[in-house]
Amino acid sequence: MTTSSARTPGERTAGLVERDLRSLWHPFTQHSVWPADDPIVVDRAEGMYLYDTDGNRYLDGVSSLWLSVHGHGVPEIDAAIRNQLGRLDHATFLGMTHEPAIELAERLLATAPRELTRVFYAGDGSSAVEAAIKMAYQAQAQMDGGGPARTLYLHVAEGYHGDTLGAVSVGGIDLFHSTYRPILLDTRMVSSPGVLGPDQTRTDRAREVLAEMRALLERDGDRVCAIVIEPLVQAAGGMLTHDMLFVRGVRALCDEFRVLMVVDEVATGIGRTGRMWAVEHAGVAPDLLTCGKGLTGGYLPLSAVLAREDVYDAFLGTPAQARTFFHGHSYTANPLCCAAAIANLDLMAARGTVAHAARVGKRIGELTAGLATHDGVREIRRIGTMTGIEVASVRERTGFAVCQAARRRGVWVRPLGDVVVLMPPLAIEDEDLETLCSVVEDSVREVLG
Repeated sequence: MTTSSARTPGERTAGLVERDLRSLWHPFTQHSVWPADDPIVVDRAEGMYLYDTDGNRYLDGVSSLWLSVHGHGVPEIDAAIRNQLGRLDHATFLGMTHEPAIELAERLLATAPRELTRVFYAGDGSSAVEAAIKMAYQAQAQMDGGGPARTLYLHVAEGYHGDTLGAVSVGGIDLFHSTYRPILLDTRMVSSPGVLGPDQTRTDRAREVLAEMRALLERDGDRVCAIVIEPLVQAAGGMLTHDMLFVRGVRALCDEFRVLMVVDEVATGIGRTGRMWAVEHAGVAPDLLTCGKGLTGGYLPLSAVLAREDVYDAFLGTPAQARTFFHGHSYTANPLCCAAAIANLDLMAARGTVAHAARVGKRIGELTAGLATHDGVREIRRIGTMTGIEVASVRERTGFAVCQAARRRGVWVRPLGDVVVLMPPLAIEDEDLETLCSVVEDSVREVLG
């Protein structure tokens, strides 16, 4: 596939970009340089492709930020949302309930480790993490019955759990989080199990970080309410992967020191690692599990916290005891979102999407094997469909330059620094997958030589 010349936007596109630049503020975007990056104005989407206002087509190589499961414009999910819209658009979930929320909770729990028995709905990944860490603190306080206050959280360097203050508190990416440290919760952080020393194996690194974690718990364990981790892949940290030994070791330490285990599966859940949940690879059940992103198939914002029954029980009591979880938002369990999620899970079950995702991941490994030998490629990290290609920094914004080169070839991918991320919709088929991988390889070679 040949590289096209820089595009000249049409009149409609130019006008929309001009209006955008006058009024909008985009997330994770440096607006001093963005206008020169030739912004894309997305007009519509179909299947695996996005179309801009000039009619150019782009293969959605990152599932619209790790969300899309079956692609865009899925008839079954479209129909489910329309049908629900004709019945109930929204009703408060404070003291009321509705069938879509009940059915979705049952469906979610049927896919999860059997120890997880309760579903608490939130709006997005960050708000799910926020709910989970508040649950952990309050549950510990109410289970301890007057014991030492467990006000600390233990978390992992290079972790990312969202952008609200509680979620930032348990994050560990300096670029995103260091500015806010003075106003965050008091935490203890261990090294990343995905950042290896020279000639170090992931197994040895897992043992090393677990030993570091044990030392912290031996010193401050009676003050720690929860350990928060991303299982197997620290996604926003640069697709840093670690051995499942680490996840098992965290579970064992939580049991030993009476600490709650919170796993953030917002990115890794709903099939991304080739299993429905990443913790399945390790064969452990956390105390609290957060999910989001692909839950509705990439259609609508919905997330959830799945909890063990003993955590739920810690909140039971008389109204006068004030043990209630006083947390929620206006759109909790929105029926349209729940209907989309049910349709998504129906499709995943009918189409064997999780097994297909495992095959997609294996195929990505095969298709990128040649690129792994390139002198400018430091490492290719992958678990399931979650893939990060770390390139040498040969110029300013090297990873971004690779993504721009891919865009000129009709593929949309985004970098994490100098890590080019591949995370296509789980339902992607071979032809589009081969296009994705070949275009990214050509783009890496163009930029790196």
